[in-house]
Amino acid sequence: MLVSALILATTFAGIFTEGVHHMHRTKVGMLGALAMVFSGQLLGFYGPEEALQAIDWNVVFLLGSMMVIIAIMIPTGGFQALAFWIARVSRGRQFPLMVMLGTAVTVLSLLLDNVTTVVIFGPLIILICQVLKISPIPYLLAAALLSDTGGVATLVGDPPNLMIGSAANIDFNTFFLRMGGVVFGAWLATILALRFLFRKELAVKPADVKFAEDIELDDPKTWRLALIVLGLMVLLFIFHRQLHWEAWVVGTVGMVTLFLVGRHLQLDPYLEKVEYSLLLFFMSLFVMVGGVEHSHFLQYIGQHIVPFVRDDLLFASITLLWGSALLSAAIDNIPFTAAMIPILLSMETQGLNVTPLWWCLAMGVGMGGNGTHIGSTANVFIVTLSERLAQKERDPALAITPGLWFRKGTPAMLATLLVCTLLLVVFFDFFSAPIHIK
Repeated sequence: MLVSALILATTFAGIFTEGVHHMHRTKVGMLGALAMVFSGQLLGFYGPEEALQAIDWNVVFLLGSMMVIIAIMIPTGGFQALAFWIARVSRGRQFPLMVMLGTAVTVLSLLLDNVTTVVIFGPLIILICQVLKISPIPYLLAAALLSDTGGVATLVGDPPNLMIGSAANIDFNTFFLRMGGVVFGAWLATILALRFLFRKELAVKPADVKFAEDIELDDPKTWRLALIVLGLMVLLFIFHRQLHWEAWVVGTVGMVTLFLVGRHLQLDPYLEKVEYSLLLFFMSLFVMVGGVEHSHFLQYIGQHIVPFVRDDLLFASITLLWGSALLSAAIDNIPFTAAMIPILLSMETQGLNVTPLWWCLAMGVGMGGNGTHIGSTANVFIVTLSERLAQKERDPALAITPGLWFRKGTPAMLATLLVCTLLLVVFFDFFSAPIHIK
């Protein structure tokens, strides 16, 4: 237990201090995974076979297939057309423009990971704001915050959700029914908070610009095919339990179908877009946490938490919600989620009702990433994008600094946590009801 705990703690410390030693987190994770396997084999508690079994391939294959599908959709020009349609419909009114762009980002985040969503919309937001001669900062911050928020709603919207759903055997429908209302409340809180926090910027009248009504797509055929395939995937996600399919099967079916119906699509250019470093990072985490679990260290920790959970489940749930949110604001939420999952599973085997803890973990790690500019990869991308714009335009006011995020983004995150807490307390019976898989 001691050796596995030391390896886990050292590896996590290396992951969280990536900005100091400048070694990519995937390299640190792989080193930790190897150390765990070698130490486990030497001490007799873990080996290569157990390590292979510890990897949640459902998570890995689903993420990989979704990356390929989005890589096919981005060059078609469909997302660009959507963004400019929103700009035209808003008629130059800033707050409606923010609401419509924020809604588009949130809806996309239900199926796409938040990083992909901001990669698509970030440059488009800057382009639209430059045409309207308004500050892009409120819209860029809204895109980051709402992509993180929207991803909490579905099983496939955020990697931690998929990890939780796979571990707790939660299907797509159950996840959405529990988290959908929470995310809607958090979405409203975020929009209203940004409306107040950026009231001066949003009061500026944009330039009188007429956007073209008809925007030609670069590849309309592929865009339409991709939308049809995504629609099919949504249906399959809804019925994947009845089909006895894991989520990765749905993702793979969608990817293969898109390649088959789009006969002109070549495999290699899109497979090159897969973020293999992220997939390796997940695999390394699974191997490490699997080793710690086999050493019974997480079970040992769980024994000390059990009395606290048994005495007051509601208070324990609120504590996990806020604790995981505050930690996720400072550190990567994926390793934290990977470490918490076996602890909750251990408590479940001891007869405790941990159902509300699953939902609070999902809410906390999802919403908490909005607390700081480094709380999620989507945040880091948006900040980097704003810094490049500020450098290009030679205007420091266009950069989203840590201080600016603390003044604008952190209050919005706290507002969403208050909404989540209120909904949890009012509907605690709903969140604590056992998860029934039909």
